[in-house]
Amino acid sequence: MPPAIKSIGVVGAGNMGSMMTLRFAELGLLVSVWDVKKESVDEVVKYAKADQSITGKVQGFYDINQFSKSLEGKSERKLFMFSITHGHPADEVLRMLKPDLKEGDIILDGGNENYRNTERRQKECAAIGVSWIGMGVSGGYQSARRGPSLSPGGDAKAIECVMPFLESYAAHDPKSGTPCVKRMGPGGSGHYIKMVHNGIEGGMLSVLAETWQYMHEGLGMDHGKIGDVFEKWNESGELRGNYLIKIGAHILHTRRTPKGDYKGEGASRDDGYVLDDVLDKVVQDDDNTEGTPLWCLMESASRHVSCPTLAAAHYLRITSGNRIERARVAKKLEMPIPKPIEGTRPHTEIIEHLRKAVYCAFLASFCQGLELISRASIDEGWNVNLGDCLQIWRAGCIIKSDYIADLLQPPLATQNELTNTKFVDAVAHELRQNFHSLKQVVMEGTKFDQYIPALSATLEYLKYEGGLGLPTKFMEAQMDYFGAHNYNRPGIPGEDPGPVHKGPHHYEWLPA
Repeated sequence: MPPAIKSIGVVGAGNMGSMMTLRFAELGLLVSVWDVKKESVDEVVKYAKADQSITGKVQGFYDINQFSKSLEGKSERKLFMFSITHGHPADEVLRMLKPDLKEGDIILDGGNENYRNTERRQKECAAIGVSWIGMGVSGGYQSARRGPSLSPGGDAKAIECVMPFLESYAAHDPKSGTPCVKRMGPGGSGHYIKMVHNGIEGGMLSVLAETWQYMHEGLGMDHGKIGDVFEKWNESGELRGNYLIKIGAHILHTRRTPKGDYKGEGASRDDGYVLDDVLDKVVQDDDNTEGTPLWCLMESASRHVSCPTLAAAHYLRITSGNRIERARVAKKLEMPIPKPIEGTRPHTEIIEHLRKAVYCAFLASFCQGLELISRASIDEGWNVNLGDCLQIWRAGCIIKSDYIADLLQPPLATQNELTNTKFVDAVAHELRQNFHSLKQVVMEGTKFDQYIPALSATLEYLKYEGGLGLPTKFMEAQMDYFGAHNYNRPGIPGEDPGPVHKGPHHYEWLPA
């Protein structure tokens, strides 16, 4: 690590911030930590004192001015890492810190922040000679402790200054040894890429949850047996080295014990699964603690990039969060519940179709996200290298998927402005090869009332993305009827396929 960086101030001592604090101390930095909650500061200091290798390197503060002043004179410049809630909390902390900031200081915002807020703060800080770097941090609190995937964006010189430190902190790709951190580009590009990462993550989470239930309710498999299948999938083939499948297998094999975990959660004298203690209720989107999936969908709509797998997954989460309303609606709609999948085909064949369908939907999620990044990069002038996105997602990362990274990284590294990943022959081939299995899973899942929103959205996405006879022909005619919206005509050079703009033809279906 360069001698210029000897200390760091961590703002926020929650799950992520506390793990960052301990890791930074292990790397040899003197770490000052502050949080609005006194008990959070006390807890991380207690953990640090218990670790002999980092005793004396972590100092907690309850007063933010004392916290900031504690960094004076320890390095050439003050370096901060923010790990706090997006929006107003980050603005408020910046306001409190500004009197103590000096030219050359650097702030790394490691929270999940809207990229427009990041760019606003970059301008505000640049006015006083301070660099604000918006940096995605992926991998959850475990990776924050052991090495995450990092996507910094902002001023090139400031990022160059902290890059040796970030490379020492980041996860390393086991295949090449390369640190999973790259400068993504200027402005809010780093946070934008983390936002899209989380959108892809949402699609993959839904696909895997749907697949678990398909096996559990549809095929009558217990959790442990499904865990065995996930383990096998993760060992080889198109789903090898996939983080979500790996931890899914771990969850599915975890049983209750008399003691439970270190806090006593999951304690029981029976031998059931901890998963059965979990309610079907994701609330992070409803209570606004997680903004990135919402922003991702807003961006996909405003930039005209089709991301239906990501959208279907998000809307499932939203509905799941409001279980009070669901309980009332369930009584009124009386919807069928998932039934056992009956037929003559052996379970091994159905499971193989499931494996291919999961891979197909995972790959489609990557395609949708990367196309959104590419479009934004062009619009904003960021010049993001899509290959770098795949590189930083190779370790320390929730969407880590070795086979998919190997497939996508080589062609995308040389095509920065590729707005449709299905143009790549290898990608189109993989989606086409697995379409039949996805279709089989969706058809049988629909017949037996399985919950398959992201899987079915992916099936339709592939159909209409690769279709030249869409029903929008009829839609366009109706819009011309009531709104004189005009249309293009088939088979006319310059119109078919033609550029994306209003057609020259209007038929007076009904005179006004």
